[in-house]
Amino acid sequence: MKLSERTQAIKPSVTLAITAKAQQLKAQGVDLVSFAAGEPDFDTPERIKQAAVEALKKGMTKYTDVRGIEPLREAVAEKYRKEHQIAYGKDEVLVSCGGKHALYNILQALLDPGDEVVIPAPFWVSYADMVLLCGAIPKIVPTREENGFRITPEELRAALTPRTRLFLLNSPSNPTGAAYGREDLQALSQVLQQHDCLIISDDVYEKMVYDGFRFYSLAAVSPALKERVIIVNSVSKTYAMTGWRIGYAVGPAAIISAAAKIQSQSTSNATSIAQAAALEALRGPQGEVDVMVREFQRRRGVIVPRLNAIPGMHCFNPQGAFYVFPNIRALLGKTGKGKKIGTACDFAEYLLDEARVAVVPGEDFGSPENIRFTYAASLAEIEKGCERVAAAVKKLE
Repeated sequence: MKLSERTQAIKPSVTLAITAKAQQLKAQGVDLVSFAAGEPDFDTPERIKQAAVEALKKGMTKYTDVRGIEPLREAVAEKYRKEHQIAYGKDEVLVSCGGKHALYNILQALLDPGDEVVIPAPFWVSYADMVLLCGAIPKIVPTREENGFRITPEELRAALTPRTRLFLLNSPSNPTGAAYGREDLQALSQVLQQHDCLIISDDVYEKMVYDGFRFYSLAAVSPALKERVIIVNSVSKTYAMTGWRIGYAVGPAAIISAAAKIQSQSTSNATSIAQAAALEALRGPQGEVDVMVREFQRRRGVIVPRLNAIPGMHCFNPQGAFYVFPNIRALLGKTGKGKKIGTACDFAEYLLDEARVAVVPGEDFGSPENIRFTYAASLAEIEKGCERVAAAVKKLE
């Protein structure tokens, strides 16, 4: 059977594949520690679940506006006015089936074959494949750990060409947890103001920051760029609502309208009752978010030194998100269970087989010498998993 060229050009999500394998092993009774899934291990706050129940009781079970219910779009615009002092109206907001869907719609609305999209690496696994699905070209720019895994103004300037349609920025980052401060964004904005490309700012982890780090939106730091910035965000990580599938895009009305047109011919509206839950998430009390972030910071304080204590592993201390991305260069070339560890993928398979620990290899993040752990797991699981990894590494020859 012949499949389309676009289907053959992309890969399935490695994160979802490993998470599925981990879940299957657990269902078989295997004592597995999973550091693979990119979602909080907290439950959705009760107030948010109750809002969905009330919506059901009121009969909110029909189609909504493709762009999302008006109160939710107003709440998103209000969030950006209050938290970031950026003025948006409800017509500059599109509610989609998760942040991934919002990003996909925007890319489909903006990209033509041959367009270039500048993506700093390491990058979230879906960025490059989404660009390829548009017939466009992902232009990957490696960053360096000594620069905090942040693209420098010089690296950005060198990457931009007349064919550059988009620059895609993710802060805090999945997979590194690296985040851009105000001065970092100002320096990048000076380069971007000299080029007419659009900018997508993936802010999904904006609330997940530590040690007093303050998140800034690029559109707020550089008002001159506001009409060229499209923000992608969601309620998934902030409110432990990954399965509810509500994300949104915020930006110039013409772009949002075009993305809504794409959405109208694919999914139509996001789930009605999930939108009601998202409205409560944004407009209700925010104390649960603070509790979750404090706990993630506590866990980060355990997993980073534990991984750094393992010979051959070096772990960057992230400013945000809930991932660590240790470098395993020194372990590549060793042998485990009679098999050479030649790649990060080999090492991930070795940990799954030998240690019963699931991690995500760095190849699909654009960084073949790293592996990703999530610390959205209990302290007990983090301790047990790190002990198993250390024991497995000790067996390498």
